[in-house]
Amino acid sequence: MALIQAQGLCKTYVMGDQTVHALRGVSLEIDEGDFVAIMGASGSGKSTLMNILGCLDQPSEGEYWLAGEEVEQMTPDQLASIRNRRIGFVFQQFNLLPRTSALENVELPMVYAGVKPAERRALALKALQRVGLAERGGHTPSELSGGQQQRVAIARALVNSPQLILADEPTGALDTKTSEDIMQLLTELNAQGMTVVIVTHENDIAQWARRKLVFRDGQIVEDVVQPQRGRADA
Repeated sequence: MALIQAQGLCKTYVMGDQTVHALRGVSLEIDEGDFVAIMGASGSGKSTLMNILGCLDQPSEGEYWLAGEEVEQMTPDQLASIRNRRIGFVFQQFNLLPRTSALENVELPMVYAGVKPAERRALALKALQRVGLAERGGHTPSELSGGQQQRVAIARALVNSPQLILADEPTGALDTKTSEDIMQLLTELNAQGMTVVIVTHENDIAQWARRKLVFRDGQIVEDVVQPQRGRADA
């Protein structure tokens, strides 16, 4: 079953007297449980697509359904709700609160969702266990390595049990070995049924995915199924 269905997505920005066509009629489907890498040069449209898939932005034209819900007609409150219920976000710079413990950072999405403190704490600890960091829950980001901070960010993305993980350059701030550890973790989460979509400019990172989409000038120019690194290694 398709988790993501997009038809004819266009996104146009007007900047002064210039019109920028960031997406030009993009159509795609991503099935539940898939692992997709989106590649392309800077300005190719991949981040614009990621923002639309994550309900952070809306297309100028076209239609988008997430888990059967039509997104482009939603109000801001409805968009916030679908983000909280269905999507976990992972970013290049981790986006952790610096003076807050790992456990409290993971709790944050549940604070916004109104989950009671005791339940929040239990679910956050479970998410940290899932990424192998249960014993570091009391540490602040400055007391963690880059790889550990990204694991905390992934735990935070998982804590509301989303259907979809969207990861924007998740290894961009990490060294090669740590990048492999993070991609192995995302591969394991995918093997457990999580749908994972990553944006990356690195071919070796894209090789972890089952499917690769390549963008150029706001359009998909390549859509291939590929051998998946993590499956052979696992």
